[in-house]
Amino acid sequence: MPEMTDVVIDKVTINIGVGEAGEKLEKAKSVIKLLTTGKPTITKAKRTSREFGIRQDQPIGVKVTLTGEEMDRFLKAALWVKNNKCLSYSFSEQGSYSFGIADYTDFKGMKYNPEIGIFGMDVVVTFKRRGGYRVARRWISPRPVPKKIRIKREEMMKFMKENYGVDILEVG
Repeated sequence: MPEMTDVVIDKVTINIGVGEAGEKLEKAKSVIKLLTTGKPTITKAKRTSREFGIRQDQPIGVKVTLTGEEMDRFLKAALWVKNNKCLSYSFSEQGSYSFGIADYTDFKGMKYNPEIGIFGMDVVVTFKRRGGYRVARRWISPRPVPKKIRIKREEMMKFMKENYGVDILEVG
């Protein structure tokens, strides 16, 4: 029987940053549509950066957030691309695990499309306790999540090993 303190995956977020609006952004959207059934959202620059030639609120990428069965299906496919191996430093103290995929054609069944080109992506897996994070998100009197409810790196690693058969490589 599931307990309120069990670790579960809250969501999986896929981000493709292209750095500019226009045709590249539309191609990145089409890559996300190829890989998922989710609706891509355009991300905008938070501040102006002269070094990169980016203005505040300029569209610079696309992302999609997955939950439920679609999240599970995509995560299994993404871990297959990474040969079911994770690096230990990819797990954060704040309850997330992130990794990058260099090319969307690495997924099973994907072929290179010269009209789209090559796009890599960042995948972030966000964990939570089955019943513990409401305290931070509630409407009345929200509070920081207490330390005893926060998820530790070891718990996330154990969850990924047990549920997805992932090998975790210890890197110094």
